[in-house]
Amino acid sequence: MVNIQNLSVEFSAKSLFDNVSFTINNRDKIALVGKNGAGKSTMLKIIAGLQQPTGGIVSVARDMTIGYLPQQMVLSDDCTAIEEARKAFAHIDELKARCQQLNNELAERTDYESESYQELIDAMTTMNDRLAMEESESSEAEIEKTLMGLGFDRSDFDRPTSEFSGGWRMRIELAKILLARPDVLLLDEPTNHLDIESIQWLENFLITKARAVVLVSHDRAFIDNVTNRTIEISLGKIYDYSVNYSKYVELRAERLEQQIRAYRNQQKQIQETEDFIERFRYKATKSVQVQSRIKQLAKIERIEVDEVDTSHLNLKFPPAPRSGDYPVIADNVGKAYGQHQVFDNATFTIKRGEKVAFVGKNGEGKSTLVKCIMGEIPFTGNLKIGHNVKIGYFAQNQAQLLDGEITVFDTIDRVATGDIRTKIRDILGAFMFGGEASEKKVKVLSGGEKTRLAMIRLLLEPVNLLILDEPTNHLDMKTKDILKQAIKDFNGTVIVVSHDRDFLDGLVEKVYEFGGGKVRECLGGIYEFLEKKKLNTLQELELSKSPTGKSAPATPAPTPQNNDKQTQRRSYAEQREHEKMIKRARKRVEEAEAEIARLEAEVAATEAEMAAGEYNQEIAARHANAQKQLDNAMSLWELAQMDYDSLTSQN
Repeated sequence: MVNIQNLSVEFSAKSLFDNVSFTINNRDKIALVGKNGAGKSTMLKIIAGLQQPTGGIVSVARDMTIGYLPQQMVLSDDCTAIEEARKAFAHIDELKARCQQLNNELAERTDYESESYQELIDAMTTMNDRLAMEESESSEAEIEKTLMGLGFDRSDFDRPTSEFSGGWRMRIELAKILLARPDVLLLDEPTNHLDIESIQWLENFLITKARAVVLVSHDRAFIDNVTNRTIEISLGKIYDYSVNYSKYVELRAERLEQQIRAYRNQQKQIQETEDFIERFRYKATKSVQVQSRIKQLAKIERIEVDEVDTSHLNLKFPPAPRSGDYPVIADNVGKAYGQHQVFDNATFTIKRGEKVAFVGKNGEGKSTLVKCIMGEIPFTGNLKIGHNVKIGYFAQNQAQLLDGEITVFDTIDRVATGDIRTKIRDILGAFMFGGEASEKKVKVLSGGEKTRLAMIRLLLEPVNLLILDEPTNHLDMKTKDILKQAIKDFNGTVIVVSHDRDFLDGLVEKVYEFGGGKVRECLGGIYEFLEKKKLNTLQELELSKSPTGKSAPATPAPTPQNNDKQTQRRSYAEQREHEKMIKRARKRVEEAEAEIARLEAEVAATEAEMAAGEYNQEIAARHANAQKQLDNAMSLWELAQMDYDSLTSQN
């Protein structure tokens, strides 16, 4: 599909790639890895055709399409979310226009026997076949399913894109790329703006529906689940492994160990040869041997050990001053913006020393509750911060709040006080900003470097309640591991807002889920929470059906303990209407399943004809059409099933 041959890239006389060659094949799911600055994003841009290499060739198969999602992009805001997503199908209109143009040319031609006329017919046939494959009657269903999979509600579809945050607009761009179904997907940190549920949906899409994928990500769980091949960029070269990331880490360690052994043996041989030359250089009786050793030394092909990041981030939070037993006590806390209730009746207690996670879809109130705890915004209910609680807060946009026009050193110097000012150089060195790096202007730093710099500010004074809102965005895997260990070792209380499952695993002992205007407590780690969430969904689905397949009876009469919730229950009429909606949704699922069965039989029948040797263009066209209809029917079934699941989970 894509063939990269002898690729070379140089920046200011520095070689980034040196004669790199590899091929992207159909169904390859490739993780592109390497230390920060190795050239991962540059490689994606070159494959996408957005940047030209210094040397080498990038060959792309004819008629092959490439979709590219960069880390950052300039977004336009001139339509609604669903209108923007529909732009993914603009190429169908272009194909139709091209077909019409070819039809017009054919109508004007009279040289029916000429070779050029036959070529025109062939081009017309190819274009029509391509249009038949591309055109989808269920494009609207695909759009809805993709937007909902990426976290949008139906009520969001007709909102102007200008109302969404940058992260949500990036989701719209991702939806457009996925809807276009390119032959090769190039994704640069696609999970940075996604919540856990959206990441899981994207994983499933890339595994089951995407063709070839090349992705850069610092989300270990995500790339482990999606990829089947890992390409490492190191010292301008690439190392290609036909395994996922975790297995690659093992194989790379073995390779590095072998290289180090070979390097040491060679260095020993070189040293012995140089010693011999130096010892006998001026002895006439040894001149022949000396010259021989000099030639031997010149011919040695020096072994180069792969790039190892020897810089070490020494991250350790200061000891936490003792706080009261309960740093955070929330009682019926709620927050609304106008008519929109973000969450309500949030009641929970966080004990001293606990490490908890806030998870849920974006927009459900995680960061909003953090701002309530910080006292930045008003709220309803009671929220008590415990005795002697000192909060250290890392906001999502902390790195963007840095002044880009001043240096790294000045950034810390301006906020440091007291004895800390005498230790700024040491602190910066511990965070890999030693030497000349401390004099860099903030605006030239990478996203990960800015995040590290913002983290330093958090360490300037001792705190006993750490609140970290998406602290791992833009951090590489090594730095995330170091941050995770530092939080584990911290003897204070921690609240982490994050979508990174691997980062949260083994770090938190309690999860608070935000969704549907509620905050629910779940004891256990992140994977226990995800497992319970799946079980709860299945139980709700089963409870919504009786053995005959009909909806279960209405909720039983309330107990004395929940009499005060009567006003929140559905009225009888509302419950009946809800049951009707479930029945209609179930009927749409059943109709879609019947249509799938019919089309599968049609596809099987045409395949049997072709297997029997009765292959011709008419059968091939019938098979292609049936297959396309089957794909559309599957999409409609998925959408109907999503609606049905959503309704039954509300019972």
